[in-house]
Amino acid sequence: MGWRGILGFEYGIVQAPLGPDISGPELVAAVANAGGLGLLRAPDWEAPDHVRRLIRNTRTLTDKPFGIGVVLAFPHKENIKAILDEKVAVLQVSWGECPKDLVLEAQQAGVKIVPQVGSFEEARKAADAGVDAIIVQGREAGGHVIGQDGLISLLPRVVDLVGGRIPVIAAGGIVDERGCVAALALGAQGVCLGTRFLATRESYAHPTYKLKLVEHDKTEYTDVFGRARWPGAPQRVLKTPFFMDWRTLPSHENEANQPVIGRSTIHCMEKEIRRFAGTVPM
Repeated sequence: MGWRGILGFEYGIVQAPLGPDISGPELVAAVANAGGLGLLRAPDWEAPDHVRRLIRNTRTLTDKPFGIGVVLAFPHKENIKAILDEKVAVLQVSWGECPKDLVLEAQQAGVKIVPQVGSFEEARKAADAGVDAIIVQGREAGGHVIGQDGLISLLPRVVDLVGGRIPVIAAGGIVDERGCVAALALGAQGVCLGTRFLATRESYAHPTYKLKLVEHDKTEYTDVFGRARWPGAPQRVLKTPFFMDWRTLPSHENEANQPVIGRSTIHCMEKEIRRFAGTVPM
């Protein structure tokens, strides 16, 4: 694939930063050791010391390059400073504009910066900012999706936009070799997979969640989960009995006014989980 050798890894396969705390050092190192690019996920709050520990723990498990993903919609300045100080191979950013000053800061630290985009306009801004690569995500993706365009229509437009100057990675609904071949045919030079890595042994997702992911084969596009935390961000979910019972949740309802249904340790902090929060079980 076109990304071969750019960052020192063998294959153009990227493991997405699975949130809020699913792709930890074990998964990222396993992907890196297998020749792909694994991405840690930074906390959605400022925790630079924890970010440093994540990176250093990963380095005890692999001597290959890897990266870390940051959601720009949440507090992140101190986390990014720690990431650049640690000089990981790749800083992946999403859910926010990737300004030129951030691009320059990363590149001056020797870190490649790769935004994930969900629209042609976002891709154009990223290319103009001088990023090192672009991940193009279609609405086929799992989790909260940033754009409304399908991958098969958006990807070739972005490929034409950058004209070979910047590597383009396809994301959204790719799970096997057929999806990889299709992405390459549309002009991508690599693929980014998220859900495909959730059910791996190294993933921090709860064993029952992994089992349900394998058992269920139907999904639906909805905005039921995470309306308060992720406004205007639909997501693709499994059509479980719970979802089918609540799929018509009134638009004024969201997780903020729902009961606490459990607790989870996320990035070493205990968090309350409310119904409809959409947090992946750990």
